[in-house]
Amino acid sequence: MERSLTTYTWNHTNKPDFILMGLTDSKKIQLVLSVLFFLIYLATVLGNIGMILIIRLDTQLHTPMYFFLTHLSFLDLSYSTAITPKTLESLLTTNKSISYTDCFTQLYIFILLAATECFLLSSMAYDRYIAICNPLQYPVIMSSQCCLALLTGSYVIGAVDSSVTVFGMVNLHFCKSNIIHHFYCDTSPLLSLSFSDTHVVKIIIFIFAGSTILGSLITISVSYVSILSTILKINSTSGKQKAFSTCASHLLGVTVFYSTLIFTYLKPSKSYSLGKDQVASIFYTIVIPMLNPLIYSLRNKEVKSAVVRLVKKRQGSRKIR
Repeated sequence: MERSLTTYTWNHTNKPDFILMGLTDSKKIQLVLSVLFFLIYLATVLGNIGMILIIRLDTQLHTPMYFFLTHLSFLDLSYSTAITPKTLESLLTTNKSISYTDCFTQLYIFILLAATECFLLSSMAYDRYIAICNPLQYPVIMSSQCCLALLTGSYVIGAVDSSVTVFGMVNLHFCKSNIIHHFYCDTSPLLSLSFSDTHVVKIIIFIFAGSTILGSLITISVSYVSILSTILKINSTSGKQKAFSTCASHLLGVTVFYSTLIFTYLKPSKSYSLGKDQVASIFYTIVIPMLNPLIYSLRNKEVKSAVVRLVKKRQGSRKIR
């Protein structure tokens, strides 16, 4: 379906399909992108499921940090799955439509999972803070009840953030056009289609998105300032390296995730740029879910050791047979 497709006016009450215009009109580029996105999605599925299985199967990884990492892999897998398959369908077929209900369901799931991930990353930073700054009390403070409370709180905040945003948007009247100039249903492209006054909704979205991103980022920053202060007080170089290595993977993951998120959402709506925002969106919806398993495994000796133990265990069970 070409970009020259004639737009038509439509009524909110009828709730017809939206049209996702995607990333490009060029068939060749669409084919290249579809292959690239499929390979990335395949790596995302295998990497995150593999990470979950390794943590579940190796008892030495049954610690608070890896409890959170299991759920991080689940979140990455889930919100990539909420977007990538539909993107692939749009690239490979002429079917670029998405129903009104499916569009807002996709938006709800994405915001829910992305907001939850923000506070899950905060929980992981807090875990590292306790492990390095208060190691003697670590088993007591980071109990299973505490971990479950932090996880539940992350999902609750994500659900509130998503509900407020989506319920505010579904009450708008979309009478301008049904053409979404994006590859998935996101807030800015949808708001641009509304005939209603979106000023109040935009302020609410900015407040909730800003509170989610900045609130979790402040928690992470405070945790790492305390961690850095503690590490600098360690006399031995090897001690400093060991302490820093325990949080290096998480710090890298946080940097990659928040840099794209802040670029996309914490800026005035007038500065919305279709090309730049689509690139940023591709990065945090499709690429980052693939990168996280690599960041937390390739840079993590404990995960590497767990893989070796599982392989040896499997080889040993085969010899017994």
